[in-house]
Amino acid sequence: MKDDLGVGDTEIGWLYGVFALFYAAAAIPIASLADKKSRKHIITFGIFLWSLLTVACGLTQNYWQIFMARIGVGVGEATLTPSATSLIGDYFPRKDIPMAVSIFQTGPVIGTGIAFIIGGLVLSAVEQADPLILPIIGELRPWQQTFVYVAIPGFFLSIFFLLIKEPVRRPSVGPIENKPGLEQLLDFYKQHKATIIYHHLGNLSLVLTGYAFVFWSITFFVRVHGLEAAEASQIFGWIFLVFGPLGPLLVALLAKKLTDRGHKDANITAGMIGGIITIPTILLILVAPSPFWAFIFYAPALTAVNSPFGIASGALPVITPPNLRARVAAGYMLTGAIGMMLGPPLAGAFNEFIFPGYDGVRYSMITMTIFFGLIGVILLGLGRKHYALSIEKTDDWAVE
Repeated sequence: MKDDLGVGDTEIGWLYGVFALFYAAAAIPIASLADKKSRKHIITFGIFLWSLLTVACGLTQNYWQIFMARIGVGVGEATLTPSATSLIGDYFPRKDIPMAVSIFQTGPVIGTGIAFIIGGLVLSAVEQADPLILPIIGELRPWQQTFVYVAIPGFFLSIFFLLIKEPVRRPSVGPIENKPGLEQLLDFYKQHKATIIYHHLGNLSLVLTGYAFVFWSITFFVRVHGLEAAEASQIFGWIFLVFGPLGPLLVALLAKKLTDRGHKDANITAGMIGGIITIPTILLILVAPSPFWAFIFYAPALTAVNSPFGIASGALPVITPPNLRARVAAGYMLTGAIGMMLGPPLAGAFNEFIFPGYDGVRYSMITMTIFFGLIGVILLGLGRKHYALSIEKTDDWAVE
């Protein structure tokens, strides 16, 4: 792709960065709709849109065309998390919401693993196949064909999603229930200001660390260990698929056990522990002497790197009034998307300008993991007592 588009690592990183920016920005108005309108219809439209724009990524002819198509993919995917968080908040009792959201968050992890596997298989197949020539569009290169093929299942999934049941919304409760919508939202943030700051910024740092690590993992194996991209993608994908979903589930179980023992900061503490484990497990990969050992170390690393994100989302609905849950989820998405947006291009810039050369990606990932990983852990640690206070405030009025 870099050769065909004539760009460097930084520009390739921004193809993920611009997706993350619009993914978060579009979530704000979409969340306002999700707090009032049919959430399953919003998600159905979003799945169709992001599938259509993924196909468009494969039909582009230059960098700026795919840049714009990635914006559209981000807008489509922005429908999912706010709407799904609101749905889950109405499907489950309050005490089970963190676990339910964590299970939901394993979906993107499983999907990422499958994407690497299928992407690697498709890339391997199209590299051996004759060029695909389409009327008007012309020749599609292997990376373009990969976009088109992996988008097709989304069209069928959008139809399937219409079959789910829309739950009855829980009534709005709490000290802000009688205020206008925007005033309610602002009052919520004022009441839980310290909790939101430490939660959002701590998880932003861990998101930045995780996305930089995952985004450049295949490049790491290609440049440092000399593997073919298709081979590395498939091996990485299987490890991601098996071990990645364990992280959110294990941390959610830890949070539940801590909650059952009376720890009101459980949801933040569990995420912090996941962040602590992430740092050494990533470093083991980056200093591994061979691709075999690097892949072995990826098992605990991918468990750890994915572990905080389910509980990060699940920690918020339990302190949020039902009629604000989609918008509060979107607010966290905006913060998390900064990490998603900056992680890959920042690591790409490190590759190009700080640690140039094929082996530089190793040192870029080491630097970012230590720096941003530690910041995330420290901020979550500082936020524990504030989250406990938020839980105590909410216990007075929450509907179980």
